[in-house]
Amino acid sequence: MTEIDASENFPVNPRYGRETKTLEELVASRLSRRTALAGLGSLGLSACAGTADGVLQPAAARGATFSFAEIERAMDETHHVAEGYRADVLIRWGDPLFSDSAAFDPYRQSAGAQRRQFGYNNDYIGYLALPRRGKNERALLCVNHEYTSAPLMFPDVAKNYPQSMTREYCEIEMAAHGGSVVEIERTNGKWTVVVGSPFNRRITADTTPMTL
Repeated sequence: MTEIDASENFPVNPRYGRETKTLEELVASRLSRRTALAGLGSLGLSACAGTADGVLQPAAARGATFSFAEIERAMDETHHVAEGYRADVLIRWGDPLFSDSAAFDPYRQSAGAQRRQFGYNNDYIGYLALPRRGKNERALLCVNHEYTSAPLMFPDVAKNYPQSMTREYCEIEMAAHGGSVVEIERTNGKWTVVVGSPFNRRITADTTPMTL
């Protein structure tokens, strides 16, 4: 764990101390409230029907709300998931969208190459289902690339940022902003990107005209 990670490795906001609830406590509180409201609804319906089945029970009496095993809180280079689940990388910054997209090379980037590659920072993701192709599921992902982090994008920028920024770097950053529309397909339970799909598109901050 790096010093930066260690400095942020607190279960609650240190500014407010233990008065701030942890995420686990907030989720438990929300679920308990939702369950209580659902129970009240059931109680009302039961009363109308002349029965006495709508009795509220404590959350603990009903057992765990989630069906997966809880994982320990961690901050490291590993993507942790609950037992029985998996996490797959679908698409990354710089991955190709078109058949003529250049291979991503962090040491030889260009604005022209970035305009044909997946943008930086997956902020908003919209899922639009498409008609199936045989047994395979298809969909479009519409992704908003809201901001960039130059010290992470360019290997030689971090030491003297922002003085180390150049016009070329700024142009690459602008090309990495905007949005991506990507066709994806699920085969045998695994999603993959359809490179070269006629639906694929890059919307960039510096070259895509728009009418407002």
